[in-house]
Amino acid sequence: MSTATGSAALAIETHGLSKRFGQQLAVDGVDLAVPHGAVFGFLGPNGSGKTTTIRMLLGLAAASAGTVNLLGAEMPGGLHEVLPRVGALVEGPAFYPFLSGAANLHRLDAASRQTVPATRTARVERALERVGLGHAAAKRVHAYSLGMKQRLGIANALLSPRDLLVLDEPTNGLDPQGTREVRSLVRSLAHEGTTVFVSSHLLAEVDQMCTHAAVMSAGRLVAQGPLAELRRAGTARIRLVTPDGGAARQALAGLGLDAGPDPGVGQAVAAPGQPDGESIVAGLDGRGGQSHLLPEDVVAHLVRAGVRVRGFAVERESLEDRFVALTGEGFDVAQ
Repeated sequence: MSTATGSAALAIETHGLSKRFGQQLAVDGVDLAVPHGAVFGFLGPNGSGKTTTIRMLLGLAAASAGTVNLLGAEMPGGLHEVLPRVGALVEGPAFYPFLSGAANLHRLDAASRQTVPATRTARVERALERVGLGHAAAKRVHAYSLGMKQRLGIANALLSPRDLLVLDEPTNGLDPQGTREVRSLVRSLAHEGTTVFVSSHLLAEVDQMCTHAAVMSAGRLVAQGPLAELRRAGTARIRLVTPDGGAARQALAGLGLDAGPDPGVGQAVAAPGQPDGESIVAGLDGRGGQSHLLPEDVVAHLVRAGVRVRGFAVERESLEDRFVALTGEGFDVAQ
């Protein structure tokens, strides 16, 4: 019998989780903290260690170092106790191609010792309807599209009530409508109290679906937390248009702001009716990263210094910019 050693507030908790393949360290000291009831996005470029981490969470691969606590039980000791409460879709679904979708789910459900045969037909029908495959229940799987197979895999994960659902690239191969259906399904499951752990390389998917996120890069966890906090963590900067460039830079330096020419504009004369003059940018956080300045204070300081302000804007680093800065790599932002 396993002991519940993890935090009661966390559905998944890891400490120093690592996986080595020969000389390659594929996962390096990952400390995950996934709250109960969250839709948790596990984000990173392809090859960043996401699937290997998921396989260790589910006991499909042995960790080289570190600990895993899943739904309050230490793994892998609590494997048989915990896994019946976990639904998973990892590395794509695999089915008997010449059986129907419903027949595949019947076989998979019968293979579990925890399921109740008397309710099997009703549960299969309900799972297929829930993922939008009720109309294709009798169709052989070899005739399914990739997106339909993906949804059938999610249906398999939903055959029994789950406290935790782990989905590895769940919208892979789905058309836009199918993607929206999966997002809606994930949100409804979370609303019912299921914790959903979603691995993806698609920034838009995580941004629209998740409440929390973690970012992997080259096997290491580089950020995690509520999505709103990750958005706020990006740096802010001001963009100033003025004919008094020298005076403006001097005034901004007096506030501790490092100002320079806008690399995308430089000296610019705008179209009629638009501000003209030199375009200057400066990090609003100031030296040392202290976010202590309000935009209106900066404008007031510039005006007192005799700087003519013809354009002023505050720009915050986007979620995409933030993640690219964390990983040094680009993310797919749409399907």
